[in-house]
Amino acid sequence: MSTLKISNLHVAIDDKEILRGIDLEIKENEIHALMGPNGNGKSTLLQTIMGHPRYTVTQGSIFLDDKNVLEMSVDERSKAGLFLAMQYPLEIPGVTNSDFLRAALNARSETPVSLFKFIKEMEKNIAELQMKPDLAHRFLNEGFSGGEKKRNEILQMRMLKPSLALLDEIDSGLDVDALKVVASAIKSLQEETKMGLVVVSHYERFYDSIKPTHAHVLIDGKIVMSGEQELVAKIDSEGYDWLYKQLDIKPIKEENTRPVISLGTCGAKRGK
Repeated sequence: MSTLKISNLHVAIDDKEILRGIDLEIKENEIHALMGPNGNGKSTLLQTIMGHPRYTVTQGSIFLDDKNVLEMSVDERSKAGLFLAMQYPLEIPGVTNSDFLRAALNARSETPVSLFKFIKEMEKNIAELQMKPDLAHRFLNEGFSGGEKKRNEILQMRMLKPSLALLDEIDSGLDVDALKVVASAIKSLQEETKMGLVVVSHYERFYDSIKPTHAHVLIDGKIVMSGEQELVAKIDSEGYDWLYKQLDIKPIKEENTRPVISLGTCGAKRGK
């Protein structure tokens, strides 16, 4: 059973501390809702787990079972079973969806994936996600709408079948019908594979579709409260003001911390 354990994690961007001691454990078949106002560290946490080079880990640890994630490159983390559905998916001209996905699958497999099996599986998932049939021949995310990019992230997840997936606002940019399709595709894969999930969203209706087993609120780089799905409903109906008052927390101003996108494969750096 795969378990991701995060202990006392501190993370900085350009010498500014963003995460201030995160403790979190995600086990197989658990679905964790990660909530909090914008600019408080949710995306930073997910990007750090996956190894974005801009984020510097100054203290703490991340282990996937007995493997030290912080010592692994991005591709090693992917091969170990981690997956990140990005909030802002990259456009990569010149690389088709089919070539990208088959290369990713072959990198995880000891023997090359059968072309017939690959095409059959990809077409099946494209149909289930109600995507355009020519998707396999289009360049990766190039010219895609916001909703198409998000569906394409879920297509990749369904093809790669990770042991633990991190979904960063995968529901943003989706209309009501598309939201139902994507949520159904996520939930069916989770039930089939028993993968762990960490889901960042601001919408209770999305969480209602995937049924989180755990819920956490991250404010100013710290998890200040944890609970179950009832916590999601309370945040949706009452916002965060009651939490600020109850815990005597001063709201922080949102800053634009969207990372500069890099195609590098180096892991998150540890501070000295």
